Amino acid sequence: MFLNVPEGAPILTAAAMRAAEERAIAAGSSVAALMERAGTSVAEWVHRLAAGSEVLILCGPGNNGGDGYVAARVLASRGVPVRVAALGEPKTDAAAAARAAWGGAVEALSGATEAAPVLVDALFGTGLTRALDPVLAEIVNALVAQAGLSIAVDLPSGAETDGGGDFGATLAAFDVTLALGALKPAHLLQPVAQRCGAVRLVEIGLGESEAQVRTLARPRIAMPGPDAHKYNRGMVAVVSGPMHGASELAARAAYRAGAGYVLLLTGGLPSPPHAIVRQRWSAEALDDQRIGAVVIGPGLGRDDRAREKLDAALASELPLVIDGDALLLLDLTVLKDRAAPVVLTPHAGEFDALFGAGTGSKIERAQDAARRSNAVVVFKGADTVIAAPDGSANVAAMGNPWLSVAGTGDVLAGSIAAMLAQGRDPLDAASAGVWLHGQAARMLDRCFLADELADALPQAYERAR
Repeated sequence: MFLNVPEGAPILTAAAMRAAEERAIAAGSSVAALMERAGTSVAEWVHRLAAGSEVLILCGPGNNGGDGYVAARVLASRGVPVRVAALGEPKTDAAAAARAAWGGAVEALSGATEAAPVLVDALFGTGLTRALDPVLAEIVNALVAQAGLSIAVDLPSGAETDGGGDFGATLAAFDVTLALGALKPAHLLQPVAQRCGAVRLVEIGLGESEAQVRTLARPRIAMPGPDAHKYNRGMVAVVSGPMHGASELAARAAYRAGAGYVLLLTGGLPSPPHAIVRQRWSAEALDDQRIGAVVIGPGLGRDDRAREKLDAALASELPLVIDGDALLLLDLTVLKDRAAPVVLTPHAGEFDALFGAGTGSKIERAQDAARRSNAVVVFKGADTVIAAPDGSANVAAMGNPWLSVAGTGDVLAGSIAAMLAQGRDPLDAASAGVWLHGQAARMLDRCFLADELADALPQAYERAR
């Protein structure tokens, strides 16, 4: 399921969300006013989606539960049959006032075994720090399973807001999640992102949030102008190794993503497409100052010869995209004082080998890795995070699971290199490459080869104009 939210939308942690609410209150709002707006917006979404069906709203003891009471009151005023089941008495003044204003019957959640066609989970929102009680989790899971439509308010209960984890519990997946005020990391990070279903951003009057972390946005890619030629469109060099196919894929992808000239430094035999210029590897080949970016790693190998090639690339003054085998040979200390941009593209195993297993969310780990390496880090996966050394980061919505096939990472490396060779800022280049890669996969849909993914990049490119 893909997010249906504004591109470039801020992503706020639980602490940042609390700070945004506090600023709104300081500017003249109140907790009760924010709750009223949130609950009313939830009711509008539920009213639209429920189409007159009975709704069961599960209300927790905090302000998320208060949002649920407001939603129940508004839905009832519109003639929607509503039941409310509560997990105890409200523990905040605003939630208590919302429950009193609801005025209808309140069932005990422990006895709510009779499901409704539409289930709304307003038990716990952001900031949960522990797993749901197993008995409560069992009740919620059973009600979700029986409902025809399940909607989570802000986050599915049991979700870890910042990390995207579920504290090890087995929890149900929802059809829709209504993100209140801003997206949270768990809306994009696995495994919770998969539980959220279709995410909808609900405005509650917090205003624009300044955030270092945002959702991946569609890049702005201009068509070549009348003064374009093969070198100012971007020249990409790809360093090959024993597995020629991987570097061939990266080279093909660089062309398909808009590079004007692709040089493949290889010891292999010439093969189509013949537009790729093939030259035997030498360190001197990287002295060509027309080269805008170098890809090294796909099919490189991990022997002494591979190390020599990586050392030569690192010693050059050229922008680098380091992928695959080269990541496992890399000494991070070499990058610290390197002036030319570097983009690292590890999957989870390569990331752990390079930076250590670490703690924190995937976003936090990517940000830390970018600071430590002085490079843009593309932490790949279903929830790809692109982070820069200054802490800025973009997070891609859930990727196409059919990308889990050999060679797609090589295609991504070539796509990023094409963007980098055109003189883009490295974070922007990496983000544009990830966007094109994901868009091409969505257009192919399923059961595709990495070769086909590379060949779909021009159609993705067209979507970015």
